[in-house]
Amino acid sequence: MPFRTICIYGAGALGGAMAVKLAAGLGTGATISVVARGAHLDAMRKNGLDLFEAGSETPINARITATDDPSALPPQDLIVTGLKGHQLGPAAEGIANLLKDRTRVVMILNGIPWWYFHRDRQSPHAELQLEDLDPGGRLWRLIGPQRVIGCVAYQGAEVINPGQVKLSNDGRFILGEPCGEPSADLDAIAALFSRAGLSITATQRIRDEIWNKLTGNAAFNPISALTRALMTDIMANPALAETVGKVMTEVRTVGRALGARFDSTIEERLEQSRHVGAVRTSMLQDLLAGKPLEIVPLTGMIITLGRLVSVPTPVSETVFALVSQLDRENQR
Repeated sequence: MPFRTICIYGAGALGGAMAVKLAAGLGTGATISVVARGAHLDAMRKNGLDLFEAGSETPINARITATDDPSALPPQDLIVTGLKGHQLGPAAEGIANLLKDRTRVVMILNGIPWWYFHRDRQSPHAELQLEDLDPGGRLWRLIGPQRVIGCVAYQGAEVINPGQVKLSNDGRFILGEPCGEPSADLDAIAALFSRAGLSITATQRIRDEIWNKLTGNAAFNPISALTRALMTDIMANPALAETVGKVMTEVRTVGRALGARFDSTIEERLEQSRHVGAVRTSMLQDLLAGKPLEIVPLTGMIITLGRLVSVPTPVSETVFALVSQLDRENQR
């Protein structure tokens, strides 16, 4: 196995869940460590990390090396980031300190990622850098887009207490090289995650998967934060459901202009959303916890990329203005 030292950088809800799954599933085949902070880190150091899988009342416990100082860890074969898009820039140097020459970095991100246009063959914008996602190009320079394995996660997770993570569904993960080509590293990482009990699919069109998930996230995350409503409540309100559909339409129009393909219609996505259940989105979780909101990758990029391809996005612009002010007021 080429990846024997693995660090989960940002072991909150989703990152923490992956850390437990990898530690429990790989056993002595790999050394797992995590970078975390605060009370969550303190609890991990004291009692390990508990993972409650969907429908289970008995946790899986994993004792994992945990630190808030990445320089305390040796260089890693594989890094998996559990950070949100707005948290990556400040972590760039810490992640860079863990890199070897051949280290790969699996970036689990919602929305448009900072590396999006690296070796992009679906649009004429290959190697375009997105300043709003990567100010000053720190991620591009210190980590390098060539190290990235893109990852789209469909896994509901929440930190219910320090040191305890609960999953709301049996998740799945989609992995892909930014270039769209198969690779030995991609195959090895997919096999490793599968050994740990994760549901893994590899794709040659990771950008399609990014846009497919963003179709829902760009609508439900900010609307849920603005209204503090669960997804069931949003879809039960005709006016809010109509707004969701309008945002989804803008997302798809921008995505198609950049070469993305979609696997369902807007009507089908709306119908699927009615059956998701009483889910509290990650943005609503952050709002209630007083944390900064992940706005630019999910909503701001729809506007930025819409301007790049001359696609108007008036509803997204309104939502972006409202949720940005909500974030400022919440932080204040």
